[in-house]
Amino acid sequence: MSKNLQLRRLTAAALLAAFCYVATTFLRIPTVLGYINLGDAFVLLGGGLLGPLYGGLAGGIGSGLSDLFGYPQYAPVTLVVKGAMGLLLGVFARWAAKRPTLTATLLRLLGAVLAELVMIGGYPAYETVLYGFGAAVAAVPFNALQGAVGILLFMLLFPLLDKPFRKRI
Repeated sequence: MSKNLQLRRLTAAALLAAFCYVATTFLRIPTVLGYINLGDAFVLLGGGLLGPLYGGLAGGIGSGLSDLFGYPQYAPVTLVVKGAMGLLLGVFARWAAKRPTLTATLLRLLGAVLAELVMIGGYPAYETVLYGFGAAVAAVPFNALQGAVGILLFMLLFPLLDKPFRKRI
């Protein structure tokens, strides 16, 4: 990979990390157990547009920084979970890249669903240690709703951004 291409990908990853941070920090819907945010859409977009490495870094760092400044006890798990989500979606997006349109769309959808399942399972595992099993399980429906919104936004935005994005990186 040329230095110029590497720099463009790193810059794009930083931009998507910033979008993850903003969407997680400022695009929130309060709930009784915290909040639902729109950051997952950008975590998934990072993986879909940048691939596993840069997408995972963008999702993990952007979302982790949001928690570091708002809910610091969640920053470590967010870094890992959101990074894993971007990485996983990036793998599926790579598999989808050379496939016919319908197959590619289904692969990206499957990757997004699996990535959100990582989030839906990852946070309760961590919250069980922090707050106990009951509190962790109570948050699952809110995590699932956040994941569903993230998948929907990803599936709507990815086709609009894919070609213009790839022309530049």
